[in-house]
Amino acid sequence: MHDSRLAALRAELDRHGLHGFIVPRADEHLGEYVPAAAERLAWLTGFTGSAGLAAVLPDRAAVFTDGRYVLQLQAQTDPALWERRHIIEEPPQTWLAGHVPAGAPIGYDPLLISEEGLQRYLDAGLAMIAVTANPIDAIWTDRPAPPLAPAVPHGLAQAGRDSADKRADLAAALREAKQDAAILTDPASIAWLLNIRGADVPYTPFVLGFAILHADGDTELFLALEKLPDATRAWLGSAVAVQPRSVLPGALARLAGKRVRVDAATAPVWFAQTLRAAGATVVAGMDPCLLPKASKNPVEQQGARDAHARDAVAVCRFLHWLAGAAGHTTELEAAARLLAFRAEAPEFRGESFPAISGAGEHGAIIHYRVTPETNRPINPDELYLIDSGGQYADGTTDITRTVWTGPGDPPAELRDRVTRVLKGHIAIARLVFPQGVAGPHLDAFARAALWRAGLDYDHGTGHGVGSYLSVHEGPVSLSRAAKPVPIAAGLILSNEPGYYAPGAYGIRLENLLLVQPADLPEANKPFLRFETLTLAPFDRRLIERDLLTAEETAWLDSYHARVADEIGKRLDPAARAWLVAACAAVG
Repeated sequence: MHDSRLAALRAELDRHGLHGFIVPRADEHLGEYVPAAAERLAWLTGFTGSAGLAAVLPDRAAVFTDGRYVLQLQAQTDPALWERRHIIEEPPQTWLAGHVPAGAPIGYDPLLISEEGLQRYLDAGLAMIAVTANPIDAIWTDRPAPPLAPAVPHGLAQAGRDSADKRADLAAALREAKQDAAILTDPASIAWLLNIRGADVPYTPFVLGFAILHADGDTELFLALEKLPDATRAWLGSAVAVQPRSVLPGALARLAGKRVRVDAATAPVWFAQTLRAAGATVVAGMDPCLLPKASKNPVEQQGARDAHARDAVAVCRFLHWLAGAAGHTTELEAAARLLAFRAEAPEFRGESFPAISGAGEHGAIIHYRVTPETNRPINPDELYLIDSGGQYADGTTDITRTVWTGPGDPPAELRDRVTRVLKGHIAIARLVFPQGVAGPHLDAFARAALWRAGLDYDHGTGHGVGSYLSVHEGPVSLSRAAKPVPIAAGLILSNEPGYYAPGAYGIRLENLLLVQPADLPEANKPFLRFETLTLAPFDRRLIERDLLTAEETAWLDSYHARVADEIGKRLDPAARAWLVAACAAVG
């Protein structure tokens, strides 16, 4: 199947005079989760990870992904068709520059790549040619239709701020920057700004569309009009002009002579190219919604606490069930059981991402996704990793626990590795740091205990999380590769160090953290700290007590006491008794 698709694409490229073509795993919004109609990379290659890109030439082709998906890439793609490459160690522009003749035209879809992304190919000396119609669409004869899920209001009881107030604040910032308008291409930004939610993509409740925010606060929203019920149209108000997606080029043309902000990192380059062609001045700048959206207001912060307490009940019930299930269940059954526990909450709206339910060697696949073909039993005396999350009307959750299935004792190596990961987790959770510090500055704290043993992990330590929005939210992340955006109060970030032994086991321990001002009476500048939102026990059988310092032990015992106190009273007697035992002091 995939060999014929690759051959058909090469024929299409030859017809258009292109020597090659790049196929990002992206839609027109450059988001992580995309509708079925935009799964071009999966259709062409078979690779279904949420981060990747293919490069196709006449005589060779390659698929690139990051460390989370290297094992999945090997499992899902045909090595006779595709070279498999690590996108950091050998970026696609470097691979292309080494395999194409000088000046050979390489096609790209300007709606599927940002201006920053395109520039990397140009800097490599490649002759990049924008195509007006994606050649894959010409050969994907059974391509699904675009989604048409309705947009719905996101009430003030959850949003915390009126859309008109948000638009007024952002408009004032545009005027101060002497900018006439800003282009919004991230549906999460539009959802936050207009206080609406939807169901156009899996796991993330937003509506696919584009918007122009003007410096007077008026907003133009471009989307399929079928997605806008009368009640939602009334909710948006008269200051939001709703128009079909087809009129967007004309709306951009009307910005001729204006100074328009476009996010070069997150917006498709088509917008900057179209605006410049119309005579507008494009000003590169961060999407104006990103930081305000990430900095949760007090209502959203309380919603996050409530959602995590609700989620903790489901997770603790699941862990109690799992304690007696080894040898009698499978990865798929376990994921389904956790989903069922979450679904009992009336506020539950769905998973925030596909659960990563990996036993034994599958835990080493960082973003493993169990399928009927890969499903295997969860056996006694092995590690089991479960990374999952929920979407609730008032918040988004994401938690990972690694447990020993028993009944035997875990080997010393596992206890050592898990404890080193836990030490990194505690190091982040206990940090107090000055305002102005950014995510890359904190990443090493999570790795120090592993580094001392010559160990590391191939993913970031933390990412932002939305408020009933995306489980992976920018602009801040705890990662060596992240841009140094200062951490601000109100952000929700994950704390998830790990360690992976390919073919054997995987370890990851994840909580979500809310950034708060730190009360330091003698501080000479403002400082910040983390409030832990996630409430579920770590597996004490996997902890090597002698590797923990007194401060680390105190943090762990205090955290477990809090879990037992706040969540135990919400559980049935059997689950409560299990939780009390699981949260016993290690000190």
